[in-house]
Amino acid sequence: MDTDSSIPTTIPRRAGWPKWLLLAGRLILGGVFVYAGYVKLRQPWMLFAMGINSYQMVSESTAKLLAQTLPWFELLLGIVLLTGWALRWSATVASALLVFFFSVMLRAYMKNLAIFCGCFGVGEKLGPLTLARDGSLALLALAVMIGAFLMRRQRT
Repeated sequence: MDTDSSIPTTIPRRAGWPKWLLLAGRLILGGVFVYAGYVKLRQPWMLFAMGINSYQMVSESTAKLLAQTLPWFELLLGIVLLTGWALRWSATVASALLVFFFSVMLRAYMKNLAIFCGCFGVGEKLGPLTLARDGSLALLALAVMIGAFLMRRQRT
């Protein structure tokens, strides 16, 4: 059986597409974190504290502390993701945070707590759509984290 040597045996790989996917992922995540932090900062922090408290997981003083600091942390994390600075570590933090948020929301949903999500301020009821959105964001963050570590590995 003769084989034609002019037919390539492997498909050439486009080296640029993983970088573009990583860029798109980190820009989406960064934008989401900046937006989430900004929206919460524009509302009275006590509203966010009440939302945190409705999950029935922390004391009132801890809810108050979280309500006053978490929006600033989200804003800062979003800016760091948008710039791409220390991407492996910022994506790891974003992944951990989003997986934690998703698990807390899932716990509340499984306990049939009729509460608001609190993801983007007040007024968004916790339900299947918010779970799907936050689960998707957690998966995106994990993909960006893995991609950032793999890209770093390929460069060395």
